[in-house]
Amino acid sequence: MKTKTVFAAAIGLAALSAAQAADHPCAEDAKARAQKLLQFHFTDGDMSEVGNIGIDDQVKVLAPVKAARGTGKFDVIEVIGYIYKAEYRIHLLYAQIPDSCVLMGQEILELSDPY
Repeated sequence: MKTKTVFAAAIGLAALSAAQAADHPCAEDAKARAQKLLQFHFTDGDMSEVGNIGIDDQVKVLAPVKAARGTGKFDVIEVIGYIYKAEYRIHLLYAQIPDSCVLMGQEILELSDPY
């Protein structure tokens, strides 16, 4: 019985996380910026190469992080991107300012095993 309760709680948390991502006011902005960020980093200015860059439709809202200065926090939105067969995790950090999507930072990490 305990396993069923834990499983149900995990399903509920996953559904809540998906709902939070869909409700985040900067979710669409994050997907658009992630696409541009991959293009910027991996096309070397040659826009003819952008055909094989894609962004996953789902976004994930992660726990906020503390700003580098001051007492504020940034919302973190995770987007998965693809170039050919490579997969990238992209974190976009947004200032917590109502009714705006002010991008304050981003990071890209390739999801592969280099060894």
